[in-house]
Amino acid sequence: MAKAVLLLSLLLPLLLFWCVAQAQLAKEFCVADLASSDTPAGYPCKPQAAVTADDFYYRGLGTTGPTVNPFKISLSSAFVTSFPGVNGLGISAARVDFAVGGVVPLHWHPAATELIFVVEGTLSCGFISATSSNRVYTNTLYKGDMMVLPQGQPHFQYNLGNTTAVALSTYSSPNPGVQTLDFALFANNLPSEVLTKVTLLDDLQVKKLKALFGGTG
Repeated sequence: MAKAVLLLSLLLPLLLFWCVAQAQLAKEFCVADLASSDTPAGYPCKPQAAVTADDFYYRGLGTTGPTVNPFKISLSSAFVTSFPGVNGLGISAARVDFAVGGVVPLHWHPAATELIFVVEGTLSCGFISATSSNRVYTNTLYKGDMMVLPQGQPHFQYNLGNTTAVALSTYSSPNPGVQTLDFALFANNLPSEVLTKVTLLDDLQVKKLKALFGGTG
């Protein structure tokens, strides 16, 4: 009897997982109900009767997005918060316009792998592998080239040319998340004396960067 109970306790989570997976497969889509809160599994589904064709349509990547200072880039995104039709589908997209000298600084996406495609111009693109002794993988990308940036790995891009460059990225999540190293370090209220210890930068450098990125402390 005890063995049967133990076996059941081991199999029950697998059975529940299978049932949930089958239910997800049976559902064609789950348009995000943005009036509700996001969860680790995504937004709750909008009532089927309220879903319209506009939920699956988005034109926000057709033009240059807002400027991100001081990096000389413009960013527009098609994540679930602006494009509810991608909820639960494991996909989203973004567009980056690089002015001459523009750079997407070192950052990572905790919830998604990124596939970047160069629409115009020439970019340097690379990532740092956390599992290969911090080995760096970089490539020069020309118009029509692509590069994959694995989930959670710090990566960057910058414009190598003398004209504007444009890139389109797709992600393996409707909400990939982002953590940018510069903002994480210097757009916070961590005291400068602490940052000098943990970054090995001198106090003047830390205060200059905090002023640049809007940090305090």
